[in-house]
Amino acid sequence: MSLLLVRNDIVNVQADAIVNPANPQLVQGSGTSRAIYLAAGEEKLAAACAHIGHCGLGEAVITPAFQLPAKYIIHAACPAWEDGTQGEAELLKHTYTSALLLAAKYQLESIAFPLLSAGNYRFPKEVAMQTAVNAISSFLMEHEMTVYLVLYDRSSVSVSKKLFAEISEYIDDHYVTAKDERYPGAQRGRRMEALWEEQRLRARMEEEQQRLRARVEEESSFGDTADEEQTFRSSLPAPKKSLEERMRQMQESFSQMLLRLIDERGLSDSYVYKRANVDRRHFSKIRNDVEYCPSKKTVLAFAVALELTLEETGNLLQSAGFMLSNSSKFDVIVRYFIESRIYDIYEINAMLFAYGQPILC
Repeated sequence: MSLLLVRNDIVNVQADAIVNPANPQLVQGSGTSRAIYLAAGEEKLAAACAHIGHCGLGEAVITPAFQLPAKYIIHAACPAWEDGTQGEAELLKHTYTSALLLAAKYQLESIAFPLLSAGNYRFPKEVAMQTAVNAISSFLMEHEMTVYLVLYDRSSVSVSKKLFAEISEYIDDHYVTAKDERYPGAQRGRRMEALWEEQRLRARMEEEQQRLRARVEEESSFGDTADEEQTFRSSLPAPKKSLEERMRQMQESFSQMLLRLIDERGLSDSYVYKRANVDRRHFSKIRNDVEYCPSKKTVLAFAVALELTLEETGNLLQSAGFMLSNSSKFDVIVRYFIESRIYDIYEINAMLFAYGQPILC
């Protein structure tokens, strides 16, 4: 389904399963592990783990969640960081995959992970984050599941310092005000603006057509033959294709334009909605409802998945009644990635999270 970054305490997350960063002995650890034991009920969880007895490094086992809002706790035996040369990242990726496959075996629809091995196991945060995203995104290309990566605060996300600096500079250059678009009625206002623009374009086209017809009638009165009229007609300027193209695009709904773009690129629906971090049921609603009204985040997620240019992204946004604005930090950050042709939605979401912005889908 999708990978979502959330800021929360993992013991409060309502998912089918939460993941405990465990040790092979399955005894209570410190930090996140201790918090999970205390919230679940220390005695009952300790007894359940003692009954299992052991879990190989990089593997996962499952117990009831007892007093937690989740149904299950998946205990994943996490590797510790040595020096980066001992295959630590590969083993950590295997740990994520083991937990995810166990969740799939139990037919769970959702699972919540803390950032495994980033605390007491000493993994550098950037390595821990990249490993988590790689493992989870690879799994989601083949499976349907909602995966939460639960981060205690924004400092838990380590992003490229170079990219962070570039985006900070880009924001300084383009972000013009603290005003955002989250006021009541904003979406309706944007849609009304798009409708008014469509009406203006239609009126301009009708005016142009009437003017051309009038000129044809006027000039044809001076000629006695059809050849003269044809000569005059051929001398008239051709209608502006860009205006016609804009009209055609505005007549398309978001759903129609999205499906056309997918077909034009020869891509499968599943490839696109998974790259957009959108689940199958959400995409099915879009496909089956020609008048589907998406959120701005959803439109931009599909723009990233389809690797659209900035102009193409603007057209897709307009089909849903939106536009990119320099008065929205969220818009400015996403525009930076599209202009730079960086189409990794998980990297974009990590940067949005680091800036305290909503993530795509």
